[in-house]
Amino acid sequence: MDISQIVNLTSRAWSLPILAALHSGTPGRQAPLLHATGAGRTAFAQSMDHLIDLGVIERNPGHGHPLRPEFRLTDAGIKAAEVAHNIQSTTQREHFPLLRRAWTVPILSSLTQPRQFKDIKTQLPSVTDRALSQSLKLLEGQTWIDRRVDVAAHPPRPIYSAVNAGKEICGITQT
Repeated sequence: MDISQIVNLTSRAWSLPILAALHSGTPGRQAPLLHATGAGRTAFAQSMDHLIDLGVIERNPGHGHPLRPEFRLTDAGIKAAEVAHNIQSTTQREHFPLLRRAWTVPILSSLTQPRQFKDIKTQLPSVTDRALSQSLKLLEGQTWIDRRVDVAAHPPRPIYSAVNAGKEICGITQT
């Protein structure tokens, strides 16, 4: 999956859980999806609108009441839903809030090889330095990435690489 697609998909907190739930066979109506994801109504509605705008889900024509529509995956959405399902299957439930953060999956996707901060920033041009720094610290705290300092370089530079669940997620997004 392209890094820009990953950035677009993960820009809403509940996009990946919604896609994973649809892939798992959860009915495409609001109530079952809310129950399966645990999302609040407002955030859920914003994520659904976002996924419709991206063209990965659509309203199921001829099904559902106008106030209680039914949704289904588009052809493009089937691949995205499979990736979302695989990502959630790799991690434990207590890590789901970390996956909902906007930059977690894109950062892990960019770490196909060890990289410096500036190289990650180049891969993700829309991330701010602050957001990238905070996300890297959080991912390092969860042992999803490893930070080592290259002391041979002048000045010494930190090098980041995906490990453990972070490496698995990186591999999933590359397929």
